[in-house]
Amino acid sequence: MMMRKGAVACNGGPTHSPALRIKPMPMHLTGINQPLSPAEQMMEARIVIVDDMQLSVDLLTAILRKAGLTRIRASTDPFEGLAMCRNDPPDLVLLDYCMPGLDGPGFIERMREALGPDSPPVLIITAENNEAFRRRALETGAIDFLPKPYTGWELLVRARNLLTMHLLHRNERDNARRLEAMVRERTAELERTRAEVIQRLCSASEFRDENTGRHVTRIGQLAGALAQLAGLDEHQAEMIAAAAPLHDIGKLGIPDRVLLKPGRLDAAEWAVMRTHCRIGAQILEGSGMELLDLAAEIALTHHEKWDGTGYPQGLAGEGIPIAGRIVAVCDVFDALLSHRPYKKQWPVEEVLEHLEESAGSHLDPALAHLFLSQVDKMLSIRQAVEAGVCMAQTDQELGKPNAGSMRSKVSSIA
Repeated sequence: MMMRKGAVACNGGPTHSPALRIKPMPMHLTGINQPLSPAEQMMEARIVIVDDMQLSVDLLTAILRKAGLTRIRASTDPFEGLAMCRNDPPDLVLLDYCMPGLDGPGFIERMREALGPDSPPVLIITAENNEAFRRRALETGAIDFLPKPYTGWELLVRARNLLTMHLLHRNERDNARRLEAMVRERTAELERTRAEVIQRLCSASEFRDENTGRHVTRIGQLAGALAQLAGLDEHQAEMIAAAAPLHDIGKLGIPDRVLLKPGRLDAAEWAVMRTHCRIGAQILEGSGMELLDLAAEIALTHHEKWDGTGYPQGLAGEGIPIAGRIVAVCDVFDALLSHRPYKKQWPVEEVLEHLEESAGSHLDPALAHLFLSQVDKMLSIRQAVEAGVCMAQTDQELGKPNAGSMRSKVSSIA
């Protein structure tokens, strides 16, 4: 058989092929901020050779090493070669087509299944050069196809092209991952800042009224639990739990003579007190943040009543946002169980009777009855917050993640 100069048969190698070294990638093909230069990246490329004939493996290895590529692993067993790729993914695979036990296309399929998007490019090198073989190899994922006999320069040029493409893709992928990490870090920093602002807003009322400060913390825990029991999804329940403590933020705008009056309010004072809903909404609205927008909605609507006799808008029934209705139930429950300058703490039995009587008039009847059906858990939540202990056990009983402190709750979703 006549052979062109420098060509090899299936088991042969190039005889007079001119020396050819792998050229480094052009500068514009490298990623940003890479620790290795383009030339170093190319020379450090990891190559796996899989061919069932040792002579072919030796010849391919010799050609690559002469070109300066030294990080080469090889096997005559396709299953061993597959394990090499799985354990330490290379940058290029030189693969024979016909091998006992597992042919080239089968090798590619298993490798791609194991490595997914991190799969290296594959150059099929084989004496089988008919269209059906080429098509199957390319359709299963081979990037290029080099028939035997081949010349050394052609092998190296094809290998260089595939390595250039792969290293470019890898650099772009690594850059994207770095940028994503930077974005996540920056986003986490912004979330921590937002959480701190919200936490400080929640704490602001403690400087006016210590009892109110504890009240808003309990409302967050109770409202989150009731929201989940009501069938809201985890995100909605967590948002309500984080926003509910801001429901009375408008009381910052109420004069001490009204807010801290040790007795019942007269009509004029009551009119002033009722303005805290709109004041709270004005403080919180307009930020464009989902959490603060929800908090503004709760601040505005938590004193609306199911029968339409509430304030400040006189909303009724399901015209009251669900978050406002949830907080209303929890607010009545906790407020009646709490001492205030103008009233004494109610006994638990009287509070429960009041909730039952208020269902359908003041409170959403479905939510009120749901709350009463879980009152032991709600009392446990209230007592735990009052004692300043972790809510892990109660949260687990409710089927939700541990909320922890209000700060950690807000930090997780701000």
